[in-house]
Order: sequence, then structure tokens, then C-alpha cells
Amino acid sequence: MTATDPALTALSQGWCALSLLHGRIEAHIERALQAEHDLSVREYSLLDVLSRQHDGEGGHLQMKQVADAVVLSQSATTRLVTRLEDRGLLLRYLCPTDRRGIYTNVSEAGLALLREARPTNETALREALDAAAENPELAPLVRAVEGLRVAA
Repeated sequence: MTATDPALTALSQGWCALSLLHGRIEAHIERALQAEHDLSVREYSLLDVLSRQHDGEGGHLQMKQVADAVVLSQSATTRLVTRLEDRGLLLRYLCPTDRRGIYTNVSEAGLALLREARPTNETALREALDAAAENPELAPLVRAVEGLRVAA
């Protein structure tokens, strides 16, 4: 394959469109969450991911799993956890069965903020997708996103 290969050009164009769609959606949601709830997209995502943990077998996520879920490095995720803990939105405690492990849970204040922010996130996502659907280059990607059914 060369840089002028039509397949590569189409692939590159597709990647650019996907990147553009992601950037527009994230920026729109970021503005809405910041304005209404003083939360960034990453903070919202972290609260959302951690709120889905449970106390049963495999119910608590390791920091690497959390980092993967919020698409950050482990060190950036740790800094984000610390910021949210400082705001009283997260709690950390030692694993009761392995004193080396540290669990991170969403506090009651964090759960309340997450409940308040979810409709804002959903509305902003819908608005961003609707706006992107008006762009002929992005419309196929919007349809693909809308058609996704991800297993829980």
C-alpha cells in the first residue's frame, strides 16, 4: 500500500470523519455538563463507571480496568480519582480480603450528582448526534452509532 492508494485514502477519510464526530459530541457534552453540574466528560464517565460496581465476585474494578473504561492512562485516572475524592464524590478504602488492594466507590454525594447529570448527558448526546446527522459526511456514522446495541 502507498500513501496514494485509494483504499488508504478512504480509510483515512473515514477515520477523520469518526474523529470529527467524536470531538463534536464530546465538546457538546462537556459544555453542557460543565455549565449544569460543574463536571467534565471524564469526571462524569468515571462516576458512571464506578457507580456500576457491586460487592459481589469481581464487582470492584481494578484501576487499570477503570482507566480503560474512561480512556485515560492509569496515572491520569488516579489523578482524576483524587480530584473527585477531594470534592467528596468518591471514597477510597482498603479491600477487606486483600489489605494491599484499594477500592474506589462513588459517595452518596457523587451518586446524587450523577443522577442529576445523567439527563443532561443524554440530552447533550442526542443534540450532538442530531446536529452531526445534518452533515452528509457524518450522517452514516451517526446512523451506525444509533444502531449499535452493546451487550450490558
